[in-house]
Amino acid sequence: QIDHFGFDENRTFQQRYLVADQHWKKDSGPILFYTGNEGDIEWFCNNTGFMWDVAEELNAMLVFAEHRYYGESLPFGNESFSDSKHLNYLTSEQALADFAVLVEYLKMTVAGAQHSPVIAIGGSYGGMLAAWFRMKYPHVVAGALAASAPIWQFGDLVPCGTFFSVVTNDFKKSGTGCSESIRNSWKAINHLSSTDAGLQWLSNTFHLCSPLKTLQDAVILKNWLSETWVNLAMVNYPYKADFLQPLPAWPIQEVCKFLKDPSLSDKLLLQNVFQAVNLYYNYTGEASCLDVSQTATKSLGEMGWYYQACTEMVMPLCTDGVHDMFEPSKWDFDAFSEECYSMWGVRPRLSWILSMYGGKNISSHSNIIFSNGGLDPWSAGGVTRNISNSLVAVVIPDGAHHLDLRSRNPLDPKSVQQARAMEICLMKEWIEKARHSH
Repeated sequence: QIDHFGFDENRTFQQRYLVADQHWKKDSGPILFYTGNEGDIEWFCNNTGFMWDVAEELNAMLVFAEHRYYGESLPFGNESFSDSKHLNYLTSEQALADFAVLVEYLKMTVAGAQHSPVIAIGGSYGGMLAAWFRMKYPHVVAGALAASAPIWQFGDLVPCGTFFSVVTNDFKKSGTGCSESIRNSWKAINHLSSTDAGLQWLSNTFHLCSPLKTLQDAVILKNWLSETWVNLAMVNYPYKADFLQPLPAWPIQEVCKFLKDPSLSDKLLLQNVFQAVNLYYNYTGEASCLDVSQTATKSLGEMGWYYQACTEMVMPLCTDGVHDMFEPSKWDFDAFSEECYSMWGVRPRLSWILSMYGGKNISSHSNIIFSNGGLDPWSAGGVTRNISNSLVAVVIPDGAHHLDLRSRNPLDPKSVQQARAMEICLMKEWIEKARHSH
């Protein structure tokens, strides 16, 4: 259904989902159900090796469900993003209802699946969906593994600056002078961008695909750099990986090798900053120029996520330049609301998510694991302490963004190996319990 909650719009659309059942034991094996997030489901399927690693041990069927409005699951085809009328059905509630309907459909149509316990698994926004799926549809899923799920990055549940101080600490720990060099780079860009010659120099130095012409372009350059530092913090994995970009092991340490001396002149400092971001965007050496409109893989549906952030996914973030290495920027809801209105013709609802999913008041729920990495900025809005015996927090000090959901790797730190062992142990308990209650 395009709309699960009203009766006037009764059209339907095709939702894509992927199934792997080679290890599934008919009539008793569970279903591990990946709650798809903001992007193409094949990409999440390829980056969630944990599910493939445990399928045999748990005799599980794997299902990866694509989130509406992403990948190929477009409710109105090419028109889906044309205006706010067509986008009206892009909400987490509708997506969860899609997942619930899909689970019931699979149980009815796959022989031997009728009584299979279902565990929801997701990372990042998908992790939030996994947790919320268990909260809202406890009769459909027996439990959830919510990896790197910032379910508290809303309203005033957590300070708006913690996110960026985690990013800063990652750089601080990875090399002397590193975070200071980045902190000093903003002033250097501001100095240079005040003249046409300086803008030209910046465009050449950063090998930009389209040259900077105005002060506004320089602001875009700074935002692009900030986003790059954040992405590096998210994908600071202990081995070579290709999540948002192809990168070496511990990429922040590699980047910090270029940023040892924060006291350099503006131009020398920024030449080093270029070397650092070039490692992120051009590790393979194939990019002929850098495009400031692109920071991550094309598989992420940035348009759709921007709309979601402008409606219910309102996550207050701010920086002060003291506890973090970024230019000071206050959280300004009114300015954000105006930006959303000019872009989409809709306004964000600041506290709807709290009314819908309960904020911090979730102790009445059960069977959810919240895992967070100490290196991951999104841990700032995550659940990092146990709430009850069955709402369990797993903290992975050496983990970046949902490292535990990635494939096992010989270079995995001990903390993630232990986290996975605990996750598997709890899932087995839930599966057993669901079987017995049936």
